[in-house]
Amino acid sequence: MDEQAEMKETAKIKVLIVDDHPIMRVGIAAIIEATPDMTVVAQAGSGEEAVELFEKHLPDITLMDLRLPGMSGVEAIRTVMARHRNAKFVVLTTYEGDEDIHQALQAGARSYIIKGMPHDALVNALRRVHAGGRFLPQPVTQALNSRIPNSDLSTREREVLDLIVRGKSNKEIASDLGITESTVKCHVSVILMRLNVSDRTQAVVTALQRGLIHL
Repeated sequence: MDEQAEMKETAKIKVLIVDDHPIMRVGIAAIIEATPDMTVVAQAGSGEEAVELFEKHLPDITLMDLRLPGMSGVEAIRTVMARHRNAKFVVLTTYEGDEDIHQALQAGARSYIIKGMPHDALVNALRRVHAGGRFLPQPVTQALNSRIPNSDLSTREREVLDLIVRGKSNKEIASDLGITESTVKCHVSVILMRLNVSDRTQAVVTALQRGLIHL
C-alpha cells in the first residue's frame, strides 16, 4: 500500500460491530465495507468482548446491540464510557421500548437505530455521530417522547417488577428478596403508580412493552 492509499485508509471511519448473531454481523459489516468512508476494525459477539476489543482497536464508533449474552449492551457502553469519555456509540437493536432507548442514551449512546430500518439510516447515523452529532430516527423520538415523566424505578423496584413479571406472589417475592411482605406491597404500589397502571397484569404488559424487563 503506497503512502497516499494508506492515508486514505486511515481517514476512514473505524467501526467496531457488536452483535451476538454472526450472520447479522456479516450483513452489517458488508454494508459498512461497501461505504467508501468507513471500515470495520473488529467484530464482537458479547459485551465483555466488546470492551476488550474497544481497548485494543479504539474505534471511532462502536455499533452496539443491546441484547447480548452476559454483559448487556447498556452495561458495555457504561463500562467503556467510564474509561473513555469521548467514545461514540450507535445502538442497533430490536428493542423498541422507550425505557430501552432512555437507558441507552443515558449510558452514552448518541444514536439509536431499530433493526429493520433502511440501511441508509445506519450509514447516516454513523456519519452524524462521527461528526459529533446525534441521530434519532422519528420512530425512536416518538417512543422516547411517549415516556411517562418521573417513571424511573429504583433498583429494588426493578427487582420486584422482575419477579412480578415472572409470576411470583408478594409472599414469594418477600422470600426471594429477604424483605417483609408489607414492604413488597409498598413497592408494588409505587410500581403501579409510576407505570400508570391499575393492576399487576397491566404492570407486566407495560414492563415488557417499554423494555423495563426482558424475558
